[in-house]
Amino acid sequence: MALYDFTARLTTGEDQALAAYRGRALLIVNVASQCGFTPQYTGLQALHQEYAPRGFAVLAFPCDQFGHQEPGSDADIAAFCERRFGVTFPIFAKIDVNGPRAHPLYVWLKQQKGGLLGSGIKWNFTKFLVDKSGRVRARFGPTTTPDGLSRDVAASV
Repeated sequence: MALYDFTARLTTGEDQALAAYRGRALLIVNVASQCGFTPQYTGLQALHQEYAPRGFAVLAFPCDQFGHQEPGSDADIAAFCERRFGVTFPIFAKIDVNGPRAHPLYVWLKQQKGGLLGSGIKWNFTKFLVDKSGRVRARFGPTTTPDGLSRDVAASV
């Protein structure tokens, strides 16, 4: 399997083939609306705006597996992100990132880059940087802010 073999549902209910992002660098992030890291949406949007013209996109995957911090519906999540943070990058439907119901994309991402304490996602706002050829180049924990990723993103586009 490769990144471009996966499909995920957007908050609008449409299926989105990740092949649509072929040739773009990506930052794939599991997100939550009621998390202490939620203000990172501001920095994610800034990265998306700054680097999109150079072939970059942020892809957000809401997840409610950590402290029930993403309880809303897909429509609620999308409205919150747009209203509160002006998000223009794609927000996908809520998924699991760990366990038996983990989305296949996240199973693959974790196989490509394990974390410091094993491959499982430990909390919201874990980030995977994917280069333009679809290879996972780096994994960053929730405490790594989008501002702290600017150099890595710039090198990937």
